[in-house]
Amino acid sequence: MWAILSILVENKPGILFKVTHLFRARNFNIDSISVGITENPDYSKMTITTYGDEKQIDQVVKQLDKMIDTVQVERLDELKTVFRELCLFKIKLSNANDSMEVNKLANAYGGKVHDVKSDSLMVELSATPEQIKAFEELAKPFGIIDVARTGVAALQRSGA
Repeated sequence: MWAILSILVENKPGILFKVTHLFRARNFNIDSISVGITENPDYSKMTITTYGDEKQIDQVVKQLDKMIDTVQVERLDELKTVFRELCLFKIKLSNANDSMEVNKLANAYGGKVHDVKSDSLMVELSATPEQIKAFEELAKPFGIIDVARTGVAALQRSGA
């Protein structure tokens, strides 16, 4: 089961290590992580995505909640949350027609094309992880040279 965890922490050195160490110590994998300062510079928000059964995820949430530097821990409901990930794909171009085809593909997913060269181009995509995976599968036949992903950023919807 996939889970999105939103963790408000004190903005102190070493907190990222403490959180990731907690996952490691319980032999639990982090699928993606993004961290940024909130509107209050004393706090940062971590968004972590992970896979596990209900019991494992509940245990991790409880352990995170017990940490001294942790202010708030929430497991976000995917249906009541807006979540996106930024991804950059560097895609190989074998001929002039490939450029047009990759452009069409990028447009279909709301992506932006950057750094067009004769042998490659970059696509910037902000989407859900599932949409990014779908785009990646369709781009594979062209040849993916490189990929950079930011990790999921998420906020619960108002009134949710």
